Amino acid sequence: MSEDENYFLGICASPRNQGTEFAVHYALNYASEKFGFKTEFWTVRAKDIKFCINCDYCIREKKGCVYKDDLQDLYPKVEKSKFLLLGTPVFQGTLSGQLKTVMDRMRALVARNPNVFKNKIGIALAVGGDRSGGQEIAIRTILDFYQQNHVISVSGGAFGANLGASLWSNDRGKEGVEDDEEGLKTIRKVIKRLAEFKL
Repeated sequence: MSEDENYFLGICASPRNQGTEFAVHYALNYASEKFGFKTEFWTVRAKDIKFCINCDYCIREKKGCVYKDDLQDLYPKVEKSKFLLLGTPVFQGTLSGQLKTVMDRMRALVARNPNVFKNKIGIALAVGGDRSGGQEIAIRTILDFYQQNHVISVSGGAFGANLGASLWSNDRGKEGVEDDEEGLKTIRKVIKRLAEFKL
């Protein structure tokens, strides 16, 4: 599938419709309304997503993953995207298990096409119940995934969004994120930087 130069895919790795889902939608809406991105939202919520078992089917067959679960819907969206947002809640001081599984399962795309991620532009977003609850660790893990797969990662730069967008729900879910103006500002900073790569 050919890449769409204006297509921005936001992946929400929360099993709940709360703060992280709001934050990913906020980022996509801001990107669309302010900078004219063509956006799409995809969520792990209520999806059937199986763990990678390192069976090497994708390596041997070059036909994608052995599992025909709900990630089959995500794969072509990832291939089509030029811009990626991975957004996660903080679970146990790092990213969600759902996002780790999604990232593991991207091996099937890379096995079929080693350049599938090359020169895509990626950003990261994390939402924690505590102000310093693991957001940076979660974001760094997303950036490591980008680095390994030749995605160009960008952030909002120094003074507030150094690694990516970091938000605090204050354990109040969506309402808490809506009230976190400093966190929402980090989203806007990251999207503004992302837009500099848009054609």
